[in-house]
Amino acid sequence: MNNLNENTYIIKLTGQTGRLDKVLTSEFPKESRSTIQKLIKDQWVTVDEKNEKANYKLEGTETIQVTFPAEEPLELVAENIPLDIVFEDEDLLVINKPVGMVVHPSKGHRNGTLVNALLYYLGNNLSETSEMIRPGIVHRIDKDTSGLLVVAKNNYAHQKLSEQLIAHTMGRQYVALVLGTIEPNDATIEIPIRRDPSSRMRWHADREGKYALTTFEVHTRFTDSTLLQLELKTGRTHQIRVHMEHIGHPIVGDSIYRQGMNNFRTSLAKLKDGQLLHAQSIHFNHPRTNELVEFTSELPKYFTEVLDTLEKI
Repeated sequence: MNNLNENTYIIKLTGQTGRLDKVLTSEFPKESRSTIQKLIKDQWVTVDEKNEKANYKLEGTETIQVTFPAEEPLELVAENIPLDIVFEDEDLLVINKPVGMVVHPSKGHRNGTLVNALLYYLGNNLSETSEMIRPGIVHRIDKDTSGLLVVAKNNYAHQKLSEQLIAHTMGRQYVALVLGTIEPNDATIEIPIRRDPSSRMRWHADREGKYALTTFEVHTRFTDSTLLQLELKTGRTHQIRVHMEHIGHPIVGDSIYRQGMNNFRTSLAKLKDGQLLHAQSIHFNHPRTNELVEFTSELPKYFTEVLDTLEKI
């Protein structure tokens, strides 16, 4: 692969055959297949100087040119989006994030995020971070995970909270419904995690990855699933989702970590779609007073509706 400039690449195939989008996904492992398909659709890709479709069959001798269009810089815009504020004082907020809300803007989610809502609510009264798109954000939870996270209003609070996060003294407890019946009443999962080289959307268990530790206790066993209470001892990206898939019990409704998802009863398959993972409680030492504080939130309605249905099966 030759790089003509910062955005354009020339690939002279040497035997790689198959669909155009699949070959390019392997050539650009940091890009998702959907991103590659959009580049092809928008005619940023040529095969022997011709535009082809994503399913075009390559013979392995072609020359492909791929251009990644320059991205528009992200602009932080205040948006009037309701916030579920569990606690607020001069230093911080504890927010109960709804499922479906992204925490901060990115190229795929330029608005409608928690940061957009915080800017409207607080203006400039948020801590500054090394990344301008994340003012006030001490830690994140996934778009399709609901529940609690803490936001810093000033740099002093942000530093003190971040220190606890790094030292793993900020406690975060989750509730999850996972596939299958888990026999032990409690367990510890101590498995390193790193980004999956075959898909930038996924992380996976890998001994060369970063140390990750999750503990859980069984709350309720259903016919085809188990309700768990989990605690993050470390805070790796997608940690709970990766760990649960790795031990053969992926979270019900997870759209990415789905290994074994088809091996459960039809009754569970008919339940409402959605990732059943909720950050239920958080505790830490208040950055100003050093007092231990703890906050909890109820399971969202879509989660309790699934549990009610399971209890009737």
